[in-house]
Amino acid sequence: MKTIVIASHNPVKIQAVLSGFRRMFPEETFKVVPAEVESGVSRQPMSDTEMHQGALNRVQNARRAFPNADFWAGIEGGTEPLDGKLAAFAWIVVLSPTLSGESRSGSFFLPPTVSELVQQGKELGEADDIVFKRSNSKQQNGAIGILTGDVLDRTALYEHAVILALVPFKNTGLYAGKQLS
Repeated sequence: MKTIVIASHNPVKIQAVLSGFRRMFPEETFKVVPAEVESGVSRQPMSDTEMHQGALNRVQNARRAFPNADFWAGIEGGTEPLDGKLAAFAWIVVLSPTLSGESRSGSFFLPPTVSELVQQGKELGEADDIVFKRSNSKQQNGAIGILTGDVLDRTALYEHAVILALVPFKNTGLYAGKQLS
């Protein structure tokens, strides 16, 4: 059994990571250890760079807190202004003792009412809850689930990126020596 330390207690992130690993490595069994660690970025990251740094920080902090795992995974979602609109997406970073993989989820544009609240300082999940009259949507289907009528939810959005971040682990010979510091 392989141990994956996930740098979050959010059930959406835990499920996305576990599902991605299971799909890429169906012959393996996994045990998940959630870890509440700091991202080192703002509560609502507002750029691609900040989200990437947050995912890196989370995964490195999880590795320091639980050094004996087989894998560590960090996810940092957020928004980025683009052409007067606000795009939402996430970065995923996965580490093992010998390899690393990174990927970004798909992105989508938020409705103006949600964007305005985020730009005023609200977290995206909080803005969604206000606009859509929900409670704790960020630990459920998220903005993407609300906006697509659950055709695609937050777990599926992140799972896709987890799978892409696992490409080096599926193809170790091609990525040998590719390790983040």
